Amino acid sequence: MGEVIAVYDGRGNETGSAERAEVYAEGLWHASAGVLVRSLDGRRIYVHRRTDTKMVFAGMHDCLAGGVLAPGEDPAAAAARELGEELGIVAAPADPRPLARVSWDGSWAGRPMRCHLFAYEIRSDGPITVQAEEIAAGWWWTDAQLWEHLSDPGWPFVPDTRVLIGDLLHPRDRP
Repeated sequence: MGEVIAVYDGRGNETGSAERAEVYAEGLWHASAGVLVRSLDGRRIYVHRRTDTKMVFAGMHDCLAGGVLAPGEDPAAAAARELGEELGIVAAPADPRPLARVSWDGSWAGRPMRCHLFAYEIRSDGPITVQAEEIAAGWWWTDAQLWEHLSDPGWPFVPDTRVLIGDLLHPRDRP
């Protein structure tokens, strides 16, 4: 049996659970929590490239450390858990500050992908210790540097994060 994750309806209510592979194959609504790591001075954000072995969005770039919610899991608790797992930053669920919540109804690899994304922010200068199974490489960029890369529609960036990027980055730095 594979990993079991929470299943949601289109309005964002948890309705049950299913194996992750089934959720992705069937395009079932699910939820994820992601954390934007901004430097203590607020001038830089941590950007990373996902490994080529990830089940979804393999090899793409992202600025959120995150993952899917387990059945009954609180999004803030999931955000803190994923922050520790992926970047080695220990945080209490109350530490990451809520930023935005979006619902993304798109597609991945020719299949529907539906996710409610809970986004958070934490201020930290590290140290950052990446989980090698999840993150291939990571670096610090200014908001302007990330905006510049995002202006290229061919740059491989996680699509659900792209939907809410305007809520995460400083608009004044947009090219």
